[in-house]
Amino acid sequence: MATIEECRAALEKLSDTLRGAEDDVRDAAAMDRSVSCRVTDLDVTFVGRLTGGRLEVDDTLQGPPPEKAQIRLAMSGDDLVALVDGELNFARAWGSGQVTLEASLRDLFRLRKLL
Repeated sequence: MATIEECRAALEKLSDTLRGAEDDVRDAAAMDRSVSCRVTDLDVTFVGRLTGGRLEVDDTLQGPPPEKAQIRLAMSGDDLVALVDGELNFARAWGSGQVTLEASLRDLFRLRKLL
């Protein structure tokens, strides 16, 4: 089972990847949205913003977040690490319910370029 530190490192790696992205991916990452990533098996939620082409994690909270973020992800810690490392296909994981993603329809269209 992935630790909180490994999950935070995976989110930092994702942020670095987004910052170095090109073309459509860079445009999609340029949104300014609040983000939460709930790690279900650790019962923690990373909260922050997708802004300026980066994912900025501001805090790690025990349990669910007190406020609803504009983009909300939920998955196990192992799945988070596997997704960022390219070992787990997002579309398959989302389709099977292994990963949940909630956002407005407009944001989902933009996010598909990132996934």
